[in-house]
Amino acid sequence: MKVTEHIKQSKKTLFSFEILPPLKGQSLNEMLDGISPLMEFNPPFIDVTYHREEYVYKKHPNGLLEKVSTRKRPGTVGICAALMNRFKVDAVPHILCGGFNKEETENALIDLNFIGVENVLALRGDAPKSEGRFVPEENGHNYTNELVSQIVGMNNGKYLHEETETGFQTDFCIGVAGYPEKHFEAPSFKFDLKNLKAKVDAGAEYIVTQMFFDNQKYFDFVKSVREAGITVPIIPGLKPITTLGQITVLPSIFFLDMPDALMDELEKCKTNADVRQVGIEWAIQQSKELVDFGVPCLHYYTMSKAATVHKVASEVF
Repeated sequence: MKVTEHIKQSKKTLFSFEILPPLKGQSLNEMLDGISPLMEFNPPFIDVTYHREEYVYKKHPNGLLEKVSTRKRPGTVGICAALMNRFKVDAVPHILCGGFNKEETENALIDLNFIGVENVLALRGDAPKSEGRFVPEENGHNYTNELVSQIVGMNNGKYLHEETETGFQTDFCIGVAGYPEKHFEAPSFKFDLKNLKAKVDAGAEYIVTQMFFDNQKYFDFVKSVREAGITVPIIPGLKPITTLGQITVLPSIFFLDMPDALMDELEKCKTNADVRQVGIEWAIQQSKELVDFGVPCLHYYTMSKAATVHKVASEVF
C-alpha cells in the first residue's frame, strides 16, 4: 500500500521508522532481529536508507595511487524484500541522485517494482566526504525534482531508451525531504521552500522532514509550506539523542539548532546513560505535542537500534 493511502485510511497518528543497511560483517537476520521489538507499534512502512559508494586513494611505495572502495552499495532491494516478507510491512527505499546515473536509477526502480515495492523516497544525497560539493554523475541528476520526474515518467510507462510509452508502468508513491531549518546549502529559507515546491510540482506526494528538536520549527515550517501552496502530507522526522558526542555532532552534520531548554538538561549530564534518559524524555515530549498537533505520522531515525525508540514509542503509541 502507498504511504499516502496509509495516511488517508488511518484515524490516528501512525508510527514509522528508518533503518540503515547492515555494516560489514553484520547479517541480514541480525538487522531484522534488532528492529523486531518495534513491530509491536504496527508501523505500516519502514524506510531503508541508501548510501553511495565511496572511495579513498591509497598511495603505494612506487608513488602510484590506487582507488579503493571504502563503502559498498548495500543490497537495498534484498533488504526491502526481507522486510516485506518477514514483517508484512511496506518498505520505502531511498533513491539517490548522488552516485548514480539515470540508467542505474531506472534499473533499481525496475527491480523494486518487480518485488512489489510501492513507495520510494527521492533524495539528492550528500557529496562524498572527499569532495567539497555535490557533483552529479555523468548522465545523472543534479536535483531531486529531476529524479522525481524520472520516477513519474516510469509511472507513466516512459523509459530512458524507448521512443514511445512501453505500456509497462510502475506505480510508485514518491516522498521527498523537507527541512524545517532549511537545507544547509540553500541561501535562504524562501529559496529552499521554492526547491521543495519544485519537487512537489514534479510529482512528489508526501514530505518527510529532517530531524529537529524544537517543535516550533516544525509548526512554522508547516505554515510556510501551506502558504506556498503545497498540500501534501508532511511527516515529522525525530531522533532521540543518546550520547554526549551527538550534542555537537548532530548540529554540525545536519545544521540544526538545539533548544535552550534541551541544552540546559544535557549540560547537566555526566554519562551517556544520563544523556540517553534526557533524550528519551525530550523525544516523548516532542512526540506527544506533535500528536496533539495532528501530524499524520511520527517517523523515527533509529540508526537500526530499536531500544531507545521503543522506550519513546511505548509512552506515545
